This record gives sequence, C-alpha cells and structure tokens, in this order.
Amino acid sequence: MQHGAFFLASAAWNFGLGMTWLAVPLYAHSQGMSNAQIGALFAAPVLAQAPLNLVGGAYTDRIGGRRIMLGSCFVVMAAGLWFMLAEGFWMLMLGQLGLILSRAAFWPATWAMASELPGARGVQLGRLNAVTNFGQVGGTVLCGFVLAAAGFGATFLLLAGIGVLSLFAGLATPAPQRRPVPVTARHPLASYLPLLRRRIIVYTMLCAYLSALPFSLTMSFYPLLFAQFGHGEGTSGVLLSLRAAGSILASLLTARFVRTGPETLWPVTCGLAVAVSVGFVPLVNHALPISLWMLIVGAATAAMTLYFQITISEASSSAERGSALALGGLGWSVSHLSTPLLMGFLADRYGIVAGFYVLGVFAALCALVIALTRQWAFSKG
Repeated sequence: MQHGAFFLASAAWNFGLGMTWLAVPLYAHSQGMSNAQIGALFAAPVLAQAPLNLVGGAYTDRIGGRRIMLGSCFVVMAAGLWFMLAEGFWMLMLGQLGLILSRAAFWPATWAMASELPGARGVQLGRLNAVTNFGQVGGTVLCGFVLAAAGFGATFLLLAGIGVLSLFAGLATPAPQRRPVPVTARHPLASYLPLLRRRIIVYTMLCAYLSALPFSLTMSFYPLLFAQFGHGEGTSGVLLSLRAAGSILASLLTARFVRTGPETLWPVTCGLAVAVSVGFVPLVNHALPISLWMLIVGAATAAMTLYFQITISEASSSAERGSALALGGLGWSVSHLSTPLLMGFLADRYGIVAGFYVLGVFAALCALVIALTRQWAFSKG
C-alpha cells in the first residue's frame, strides 16, 4: 500500500491508546482511588485538550498533519515511561494530561491527512478508522494478558515501546503533496470564527459528541464495570476489544455507503444504537450479551464517526479542513470531559450499574436532538 507507513503509524498509536484504556483505570483503582477520583482523572485533563485541539487543527493547516502526528507519537512514548514511576493521584493526572494532549493533536492531524489521500474520501477515512480500531483491539487484548501475567510495570514499558514504533512509522510517512497555508497569511486561529458561523459545523460537533461517548466510557468505566461483575483483566481486555472490533467492521463495510444531508437518518439511527447498547450493557452479567452490546456500540460509534468526518470534509475547503475537523474533535473533547465526570458522580452516588442506565437515557436524548436539528443544520440560513 502506497501510504502504508501512515496507516501503520496510526495503528501503532492506537495500539498504545487501547492499552491505556484498560491499564490506567485499573492502575488507579489498585491505588485505592474512588470512582469520583477516577472520573476526574479522565475528565480534568480534557480542559487542556479542548484548546489544544483547536491549536492542533489550525497548525495542521499551517505546517501539515505529519509533524503534528510525530509529536503525538513521541508523547505516547514519554507517557509510558512516566506511568512506570507514577504513584498517587497527581502523578497519574500528569500522565493522563500527556495522553490527552497527544489525542487532541493526533486526531485532527490524521483525519486531515486521510481526507487528502488519493481515492474516495469516505473509503480512505473508513480505512483509517478501521486500522486505528484494529490497533485498539490489539492493544486492549494484549494489555489484559500482560497485566495478568506481568503487572503494571511491564505493561507501561510495553506502552513506551509502542510509542517508539509509532514514531518511526510516522517518520517513514511521506510528506503531504499539498502545500500548507503560508505562516504569514493570518493568525492560525482566525479561521475558527467563520467556521463556527456555519450551522452544519455546529451540528457535526453534536454528532461527534455522541459518537465519542462510548470512547469515554471505554477508557474509564467499562473496565470498572467488568471488574465489579467479576471478570479478570484478560476477559475485560477481550470484552473491551469487541467495541473496536465492531468499529473495524462498520468502518470497512459502511465507508462507501455513508450519505450526508438533511434527509438521511444515518446519525439518528447510529445515535439510538449507541444509547441502547450503553444502557443495556449491565442488564445481564454474562459474557455473551455483554459482547453483543460492545459490538453494537462499536459499530454505531464508527458509523457516526464516519458520518461527521465526511460531512465536515464536504463542508470545508482543503485549506481549512484541519481546523474544521478540529471543531468536530472539540465535540469529542467535550464528551471526554462530561462523560467521566457524570459517570463518576453517578457511580459513587447510585452505583456504576445505575450510572450506565442513566447515560443510556442521556444518549437517547442526544439522538433526539440530532433528529430535530437536521433540517436546520443543512439550511442556508
């Protein structure tokens, strides 16, 4: 494949991300932290992610996504080494801050790079989403077995090694063919105000928010739910990986069929699927129904992600695409902030099972808002 190094770097970076989704919450739990502290551990650094996400998108348009991607790969390597030494809430918070800042820069950069690859845009974005979810599957599954066999130290050392692999693959990625916007043209953040005036951009931010809700749970409270149900690290890793497995299938199968516009029910259907699968996952404590809901939530999330990526790409020019996709990523950032905080509060007050029920209802309300605002978003007003 001509751009194999780019897809390899994306897969390796997400391999490390998948490892952190299982290792970090269990590591925090092993140190005696409460559900509220674990929720804050994942939500508070997002306050820094949101502005950096916008900066990353703007500078993707200025200096190209490749350089932004390389910086994100380096941060994963450094975070793995840091977690080997981290003890206590604040040291874990610093490590989480590094990982979240890496995510903020990585996503708009790679989305913009994939949208510029030769071929159908939806197909290339679908391939990117598929290989990233494949990396998450491998990372989550391997993390579970490494945790069970060797403990947290070896797991975080492996995370640092994955960061090195993603960095070298990123260095082998060809430079983009298009010329970045000249640095002297205007302030890098100047493009955001015109973009925010477009209704369709605000609408896609809402779609991005709902598509990211299961991601937020995967990296925070899904592992704790499975642990409360009595599943070990290895089983939890496999169950978590099924969300990414569902995303792989959806990314490859639906990439050619995603349709945008006010008439399509695509985002509404996907949003309702997210709501049902999140709300029903704790209904029966058995591996088979849990596996089914994880597959469904993964497929729905991937389809919704493809929808907002393609919609934003069609609504923006090449020179502003990084900034436009960063605004979509801002919807992700808000989800990563609000979901763990809300879930942490609900879990401590009413129990983690009740928290999943409430979030399922909340996701259904978000899908309803998307259904009611479709015509408004695509109108010219």
